[in-house]
Amino acid sequence: MANIILIGGQWGDEGKGKVVDLLTPRFDIVGRYSGGPNAGHTVRRGEKKYALRHIPSGILTKAVTCIIGNGVVIDPASLLAEIEFLTGCGVATQGRLWISNRAHVILPPYIAWETRREEGDTGAKIGTTRRGVGPAYTGKIVRTGVRVVDLYHPETLAAKLTAAIGLFDPDGTLRSSGGETTSGEVSRLLSLCADHAKALKPFVTDTVELLNGKIAEGARVLFEGAQGTMLDIDHGSYPYVTSSNSTAGGACTGLGVSPTAIDGVLGIFKAYSTRVGEGPFPTEDRGDAGELIRKRGQEYGTVTGRPRRCGWFDAVAARYAARINGMDCAALTLLDVLDAFDELNVCTGYRHGNSVLTEFPVEPWILSAATPVYTKVAGWKRDTTGCRDLQDLPQRASDYIKLIEDLMEVFTPALIQRLPRPQHETGTPIFIVGRPRSGTTLIETVLDALTEVDIDLVSVGPTPEGSIVREVSKLSAWLGEAK
Repeated sequence: MANIILIGGQWGDEGKGKVVDLLTPRFDIVGRYSGGPNAGHTVRRGEKKYALRHIPSGILTKAVTCIIGNGVVIDPASLLAEIEFLTGCGVATQGRLWISNRAHVILPPYIAWETRREEGDTGAKIGTTRRGVGPAYTGKIVRTGVRVVDLYHPETLAAKLTAAIGLFDPDGTLRSSGGETTSGEVSRLLSLCADHAKALKPFVTDTVELLNGKIAEGARVLFEGAQGTMLDIDHGSYPYVTSSNSTAGGACTGLGVSPTAIDGVLGIFKAYSTRVGEGPFPTEDRGDAGELIRKRGQEYGTVTGRPRRCGWFDAVAARYAARINGMDCAALTLLDVLDAFDELNVCTGYRHGNSVLTEFPVEPWILSAATPVYTKVAGWKRDTTGCRDLQDLPQRASDYIKLIEDLMEVFTPALIQRLPRPQHETGTPIFIVGRPRSGTTLIETVLDALTEVDIDLVSVGPTPEGSIVREVSKLSAWLGEAK
């Protein structure tokens, strides 16, 4: 058995959907455990681009079951549109996609309230996607939230809708009808929820029972994270964070499985850094380098289309992410974006006052005031998109990968001994995934290679097909246990 958590190691948008799509054929189930329609995963299959907001990226692989867990908040209208889109693309969902009856529902008052908060002059703006995700988690925590199961019990639903309106729109200024009474608004929302409940019913089940039953039968599960470590509500750059636990610990609570069912954690990192929205971002480059990264990496949000803030790789944040997630190995994506640079920077510390910090600070005011301490690395100035073997990479690209690996400094010895790591090597082993190109190997061929030799995958772009291999004991052992 190999049940693996796949987690973002930065501020989200690391390429998790691509990696999930690559690994899914080796698993029976892909389950998403946190976030909502604010977290978009983009997967490219040939010329087709799939932008998924709720549904796990594994849905694109036939015969794989996908679960939206209790830790996710759903916007029924958006989710149903996503299902309709996939159906139109020939992707089957019924009998393969399951929604937790414990998941919380995003209501129209949540979206209206969050939009007003972000657009107001109160100084409360944090750069959310305005999808109502934060208010949905607020309702959950204050115990007035609407769960999917409530959609099928009108009396309970009416009481919770009344509570939601009282909490987020007590004066009626956000109501779509502009002054509708509370009872009238509740009636309108009841009708809307009834329509959503009917359409969602074929997909709703007790996913805790389903998932644990399948694990007991020996099913292999890939736990799909959303957003990234630095956006975690507890461990991220608070308050400029998301509203859920996007770190590895959220997988257990967000899908209702025991920590003992987890076999490992795979972290995903870009070869550089990006962030969307407000908040401190120490390695942001607002000059020509940042703009070139954005252009070459096509760095625009999947959900919002907003330009992402771009900058250099932050090894301080990466080391922190590897530690708190207990990462066993890592993936480095979009290496080819850096092909155009004469010189690269890697952040190894933060200068604040007279001190250099080498650990990620909890104080946002320190992070905002800090300036990065960089190690400069010579660029390779060669196109890596055609590389199909580790030896094809320019030596300087290999050196860059090795530097990042060493700076992360986190490698927990495996109980899996089939492919041991040499004792003299330190750091988190890196696994990297890449961009399509004519003549590339099929995903299945690459994955078969993973089970045969101790390698990583080295990425030269945004899709799984353009991958080269590098040794990695844990990942190949995990995939060797998968189908």
